[in-house]
Amino acid sequence: MTHIVSAPETKVAAPESQSALDTLMRSFETYKETNEIRLAQIERNGAVDPITAEKLARIDGVLDLHTARLDDMSLKGQRPALGGGRLRAASEREHGDAFSTYVRHGEAGGLKALEAKALSSGSGADGGYLVPFETEQEIGRRLAALSPIRALASVRVIGAGLYKKPFMTAGPAVGWAAETAARAQTDSPVLAELTFPAMELYAMPAATQALLDDGQVNIEEWIAGEVDSAFADQEGTAFVSGDGVTKPTGFLSYPKAAESAWSWGKTGYIATGAAGAFAAANPSDPLLDLVYALKGGYRQNATFVLNRRTQAAVRKLKDTTGDYLWAPPAVAGQPASLLGFPVQEAEAMPDMADGAFSIAFGDFRRGYLVVDRAGVRVLRDPYSAKPYVLFYTTKRVGGGVQDFDAIKLLKFAAS
Repeated sequence: MTHIVSAPETKVAAPESQSALDTLMRSFETYKETNEIRLAQIERNGAVDPITAEKLARIDGVLDLHTARLDDMSLKGQRPALGGGRLRAASEREHGDAFSTYVRHGEAGGLKALEAKALSSGSGADGGYLVPFETEQEIGRRLAALSPIRALASVRVIGAGLYKKPFMTAGPAVGWAAETAARAQTDSPVLAELTFPAMELYAMPAATQALLDDGQVNIEEWIAGEVDSAFADQEGTAFVSGDGVTKPTGFLSYPKAAESAWSWGKTGYIATGAAGAFAAANPSDPLLDLVYALKGGYRQNATFVLNRRTQAAVRKLKDTTGDYLWAPPAVAGQPASLLGFPVQEAEAMPDMADGAFSIAFGDFRRGYLVVDRAGVRVLRDPYSAKPYVLFYTTKRVGGGVQDFDAIKLLKFAAS
């Protein structure tokens, strides 16, 4: 498959963003008016007119489109041109030139010489050659914008294949004492260890030789642009539901317990009170319970995480005063909100179904850790898919929960 390189993206003008936001706000007002008609029909007839239901679903889709458009504008406005942020050191320019020669023509001599000088193997266990530093940084920036959980989580770059983080399960005794009073001897702290292995993630963009021969194409930016969405899609699923086997462990994969029986090592949850849905009576109460299941120190930086289909159901909910719980962004570049907290849309979250944990709420920066092993490698393959040239691109990434107090779930079940 041939990939076409687009012209460099520029920052989106503020008037265009504001226009998109105004359209979203108008669409939401129409949505609320239509939903009021739906509620009145249920109260009057016990059922919804199919025409009203179809209209509401259509407007809901329009809201999703306008929200995605705003997010895309924000992403383009934040994305810098590769190499435009600072002057490149001579060594970086040399690496960039050697990498460009390898990608365009398959000549690896320059990269072998550079990696020999750096006392690193030219092909190593991972295969391929390290991309220039700026390209690696650009891939990381794009992933932070495209991968929903990475955007919320803590990210640590490591130089080995495993990151170990100690935590205290029992600490020394503490308390108050008078200035001259005797102090009781304290117990030693008890430490345990969390481990986060970095797993291999790969993508394989393809290009024609004609594209590679075009000197106007920034080949480093092309590599970054081709792999960012592929990496982000795979990461997004793994950080939510990965089983920890050759991939990160997602926050939904840990043992779960009702909040009343929560203990460290498990993720606490609140039940909606109805199988696969919000309860008919006071449907917003479980969301409030979910918010206050989180301790205050975590709640101030907390975010709701859910997919667009669950968000469509949440948009219909109102509080006891009749105000909608969901609200569109107040300004362009900001997320929608639910109960005053930001909403992060993650398609890897499960749909509403009996027993599904379809909404997460928490301080993901404290609750979830992403580990990136330094180095992105590219292996050029001109043979497997002639006449196209494949670029087997790999990076190592891991992830898992680092604080089980910081993330809570909403379970769509009776209990």
